[in-house]
Amino acid sequence: MAKASLPGRTKTRLVPPLTCEEAAHCNTAFLRDVGDNILAAAAHASVAGYVAFGPPQARPFFQQNLPREIGLIDAWYPNFGDCLACAIEQLLARGHAGAVVLNSDSPTLPTSMLVEAAETLASPGERIVLGPADDGGYYLLGMKAMHRRLFQDIAWSTEQVARQTLARAAELNLSVHVLPKWYDVDDVRALRMLRSELFEGRSFLRELRPHGARHSRALMQSLLETSDLDDRLACGEFGRAAE
Repeated sequence: MAKASLPGRTKTRLVPPLTCEEAAHCNTAFLRDVGDNILAAAAHASVAGYVAFGPPQARPFFQQNLPREIGLIDAWYPNFGDCLACAIEQLLARGHAGAVVLNSDSPTLPTSMLVEAAETLASPGERIVLGPADDGGYYLLGMKAMHRRLFQDIAWSTEQVARQTLARAAELNLSVHVLPKWYDVDDVRALRMLRSELFEGRSFLRELRPHGARHSRALMQSLLETSDLDDRLACGEFGRAAE
């Protein structure tokens, strides 16, 4: 699930400490890393990669910034739940045995989690797979059949999203396979975590190996070398605002 990179309209929660242009560049780098990660997972499980994107006229942007193996799905609606549901419906309509919606702002998400999601959906029995984010949302949701109720009456962009989604699954008597928690890079705290993973050998979860995220690493390396990004990340006022 991805938006085209537009300064002032993309990754705005990272402004400050980033500028609008830097935040847009981050969006592009994250998107390219997620594309690479999907292809890496495809080497270990039966995975076909797509990006559900918007707005519709942004197709050339995604064609230019994604590997050619990644297909494109137009899924642009005012309500985010409708965007997710549309993506799921289109994937299942293409004959795939399962469908997963994945965020585009977790560039270091361990490839092993994508493989686990695919293998879980490929095993017998009806179930969904949920990857909870540390902010209360989710970074991944997968299913074998369309369950539109999972996208209804959800307080999108709040800390209630994962909890409410689990409640909808319980209403439907769906078994849920819960993946390890991960993080979205959408505030200064997460941006610091990303820097630690890329340059200090750390991991959000010690037992899991982060994806290398070479595009995000190259961008952040450039910003650290050519701007005062390190000072901006260290600025106390941003840390207090994020927490």
